[in-house]
Amino acid sequence: MKTCLVVDDSSIVRKVARRIVEALGFQVIEAEDGVEALVHCKKAMPEAILLDWNMPVMDGFQFLGTLRRMPGGEEPKVVFCTTETGIDHITRAMGGGANEYIMKPFDKDIVMAKFQEVGLIEREEETAA
Repeated sequence: MKTCLVVDDSSIVRKVARRIVEALGFQVIEAEDGVEALVHCKKAMPEAILLDWNMPVMDGFQFLGTLRRMPGGEEPKVVFCTTETGIDHITRAMGGGANEYIMKPFDKDIVMAKFQEVGLIEREEETAA
């Protein structure tokens, strides 16, 4: 089973994300900030990371930079999931190594579409064939 690390300082957002991502067939690990997320990545690198931008201790962009420099850190598909909607944030995230970008609030359809786009799950029409 693939693993998704959900990184967000809001326990409510983590809970909602957990339900959505588990319904997509992933085992979920949660972290409240970038430092806690790095600890999880050092233990076992997840296949997917759903990442908030604004968090205490270490924000999502700092986490992403550190992750991508770690051994195996280029492997996880990172999807930013944030309230930062400015084109400058999106450009910075994608340039910094993110694979996709979701604006909050989000729902199952949005997460599923982005996970399909980055190859984490198959598209429904591919599964049906």
